[in-house]
Amino acid sequence: MIQTANDIFVLHTAHTTYAFRKLPTGQLEHLYYGRKIHVCEPLDENAVAPLIEKHTFQPGNSCVYDREHDAYTLEDLCLEMSAYGKGDIREPFVELIYEDGSFSSDFVYESSVRFEGRGARDAEDALPASYDEKDQVEHLCVTLKDNNSALKLELHYYIYEDCDVITRSAKLINDGENAVQIRRLMSCQVDFPTSDHVFTSFHGAWAREMRRWDVPVAAGKYVNASYTGTSSSRANPFVMLSGRETTEDTGDCYGFNLVYSGNHYEAVEVNSYGKTRFVSGINPQNFCWQLPAGESFETPEAVMAYSRAGYNGMSQCMHRFVREHIVRGAWKKKVRPVLLNSWEAAYFDINEKKLLQLAKAGKEAGIELFVMDDGWFGHRDNDRSSLGDWKVNTKKLPNGLAGLCKKINDLGMDFGIWVEPEMVNVDSELYKAHPDWAMDIPGKNHSEGRNQRLLDLSRAEVQDYIIGQMSDLFSSANIAYVKWDMNRIVTDYYSKILPPERQGEVAHRYVLGLYRCMKELTERFPEILFEGCAAGGNRFDLGILSYFPQIWASDDTDALCRAEIQTGYSYGYPMSVVSAHVSSCPNHQTLRMTPLETRFQVAAFGICGYECNFCDMKKEDFDAVKAQIALYKEWRKVLQTGSFYRGRNFSDQGSVLGSSAGNIQEWTCVSEDREKAVGFLMQKLVSPNTQFEYYRPNGLNPEARYHFYNRSLKYNVKEFGDLVNTVAPVHIRQDSVAHNLIAKFVKMDGEAEDFCAYGDALMYAGVKLKQAFGGTGYNEQIRHFPDFASRMYFMEQMND
Repeated sequence: MIQTANDIFVLHTAHTTYAFRKLPTGQLEHLYYGRKIHVCEPLDENAVAPLIEKHTFQPGNSCVYDREHDAYTLEDLCLEMSAYGKGDIREPFVELIYEDGSFSSDFVYESSVRFEGRGARDAEDALPASYDEKDQVEHLCVTLKDNNSALKLELHYYIYEDCDVITRSAKLINDGENAVQIRRLMSCQVDFPTSDHVFTSFHGAWAREMRRWDVPVAAGKYVNASYTGTSSSRANPFVMLSGRETTEDTGDCYGFNLVYSGNHYEAVEVNSYGKTRFVSGINPQNFCWQLPAGESFETPEAVMAYSRAGYNGMSQCMHRFVREHIVRGAWKKKVRPVLLNSWEAAYFDINEKKLLQLAKAGKEAGIELFVMDDGWFGHRDNDRSSLGDWKVNTKKLPNGLAGLCKKINDLGMDFGIWVEPEMVNVDSELYKAHPDWAMDIPGKNHSEGRNQRLLDLSRAEVQDYIIGQMSDLFSSANIAYVKWDMNRIVTDYYSKILPPERQGEVAHRYVLGLYRCMKELTERFPEILFEGCAAGGNRFDLGILSYFPQIWASDDTDALCRAEIQTGYSYGYPMSVVSAHVSSCPNHQTLRMTPLETRFQVAAFGICGYECNFCDMKKEDFDAVKAQIALYKEWRKVLQTGSFYRGRNFSDQGSVLGSSAGNIQEWTCVSEDREKAVGFLMQKLVSPNTQFEYYRPNGLNPEARYHFYNRSLKYNVKEFGDLVNTVAPVHIRQDSVAHNLIAKFVKMDGEAEDFCAYGDALMYAGVKLKQAFGGTGYNEQIRHFPDFASRMYFMEQMND
C-alpha cells in the first residue's frame, strides 16, 4: 500500500513501512524503514513529525545547501538519493561529468505518480526485473530534476506486499542538448540515523563460495564488490544489515540484493555524525557511460527486505520473493528431476558406449534425467580447444546427438547437455574465422583463463551467432535440459566496435548482450530446464534466475563444504534454485572421505542429482543410492518447494566446554501447509565423551501433532575396526577374508527415533536424540555418529 500526500511518501508491505518526504530544499529526506507502523491521516508534516530529524543550526565545518536554508547540511541528513557537489561527501547515488567538466549535481523533487501493476522496463536496456503474475504490484515513480541541466532522474519503487519486499531502480533521462558521462548510478540508497549495524557479506572463491562474514560498521566504509565481469564467487551481491544482537530468529535484519549478473557494488559507510548509508548498484570501477541527448539509462533492480524475526525471518521474505517474483516459466512450479551428470564419472573421456553404460546404471538406480557434460563437440579432448565449434564429434558419438538422445529416451530417461556459449578457444574454427569477436585488446597480450577467451557479447552479431548456434543445437534432438556454463572471469575489458571514449561501457554491455541471448533462447525453448553455471557459483544471482530456474551452486561436491556453501546461499536464495550433487569419495576437489548418506542428505536439501560412476560402484553403495533416490522422490516436493530454516550452523562460535557451537549444522524444510517437514543434522568432527545431542526444528504448526521419525540404517561392521574383537568368539584380523566375509553378512543396526509430539514441543524444547557412541558400548539404541555424519528426520502431521 502506498500513502502519498503533501510530498510525503509512505510505502507499506504486510509487516514493514518505508517512508520519505520532500525537504524544504527540494531533496528527499529518508524518514524510516523497518517494522510496520501506523501513520496518521491526513498525511502531512504533523503526521510524520516524530520521524523528521530536527535541524536549527548547521554543524561546524560544514556547508549548507543554500543561504535560504541555512539549517540544512546535506552531510548531516538521511537522504533518499545523493550526489557530489552540494555538501554531502558520503557515498553518492549518482556521479556525473557534465560537458564543461564539472562534477556537481543538484537533483531536487519535481513530481510523482502512482501506478497499479508492475509494468515493463525499457526495451532498449533489456534488463531483467521482478514481475507479478497477477500484476497487482503497486508502483511509485518520483521524478527529480537537476537544477543546473536538463537531466531528470526517476526513482522507481515497487511494493511486493505479500513478501515484505520493496524493489528499487533508477532511470536517468537526458532531455538536454549535450551528452553527459555517467560515472556512477546506483539502484538503491538507504540512510539510517544510527551506526549500530553489522554488515554481512558472502565471500569465497572457486570451490568455496558463500562464506559468511560479519563486520560491525561503527565508522568508516566497508565495500562488497565484484570486478570479475560476473556477480562473482568472490563477493555475492546479496548482503545483510542487522543489529548487533540479531540471531537467526530474533532481532532486526535487512536483506539487499541486485537483479544483475555483472560487476556490482554494495557499500556501507558511517559518517562523522554517526549516520549509516547503504548503497548498491553497478560497480563504478572503470564504468563510464556516455549518455547522449535524448537518451536514457536505467539501472538494475535492487531488492530490499526487512524482518524483526532475525535472519530466518528476512530469509523467508527473500525466498518467497525469488520463488514467486523472479523465477518464471514452465519450470517455476514443477518439481525438478533427479539427474545423473557424466562429468566426474568420465570428464572429457566420453563416447556413446560409455555414456550408455552409465545411463543404464542410472536408470536402474531411479535416475530421471541423464546429462552429457563437456567433451562431446569439435575435437574437445581437453579444455584447450573447440569452444565455439558446436558440432558433434562423430568419433565419440557416431549416431550424433539425436541418436544418443533417442537411446537415452528409449531407456525411459530425459536427455540433457552441457554448453559454454559465451566462450571461444583460440584453437577453434570460430576463432580462425572471427578473431575480432573475441574480447581482447588489439596489439596487446591477453590474460588467459582456462585456455579460453570471452566472445564480445556487446556486439549484436556475436549475440546473433550464439542464439543461432544454440537454437540449432537445442532443436537437433529431444533435449530436455541444458547446463549453461561460463568458466572464466573477464580480463582486458575491451570491445573492438566501441571508440576509446566508450570502453567504460563494455562490462555492462556484455551483460545486456548475455540477457538478450538467454531471453531469446528460453522463449524459443520454454520446456527446456536450463541450469546456470559459472565455474560453479561465479554467477549466482537474481539476473540469471530471471531466465534459468536453478543454478549450480559450486563445483565443490564435498559434503562438508557443500553444507557450508548451501547454508550461505540460504540467507538470500531459496533451496529450490540451488543445484546439488552426490559425488564419489575420495572427493574430487578435497580428497575427503564422507559417508554416502551424508553426501545424499546434503544434496537432498537442494535440487538433488548425482555425479559419480554408478558402473564402478560396490553393490552395497549402489543399493543405497537406489534407496536414496526413492526416498528423495517421496519427499522432494517438500524439499524443493518448502520453507527453509537454519538452526545451528558451522559458523557459530562458542567457548563453553563441551559446546557444539561451530560443529553442528541444522536445517529444516517445511511444506507450505506445514503438514510435513524434513530435518537435517550434521556433525563436523567427533568430540570424545559427548554423547548428548539434540535437533530443534522450525516453522512447524505449534498446535498440530506430528509423527517424528528417522530412517533407521544399518552400518558396515568394518566401520568399527578391530572393536569387532570385543564381541567375536575368535580373533578377526583387519581386512582379512574372515573380516570381509563377516562384513558382507553382518550389519550393525542404527538407532531409531519414533514418537509423536506437538509442534511447539518439537520447536521450543527440541528433540533429545539417542545417545551417540562414546567408546563405552554399542547397540541399536546408540547413535552411530562419526566424523561428518548426518541424519534426516521426518515430521508428518497427525490427523487423529
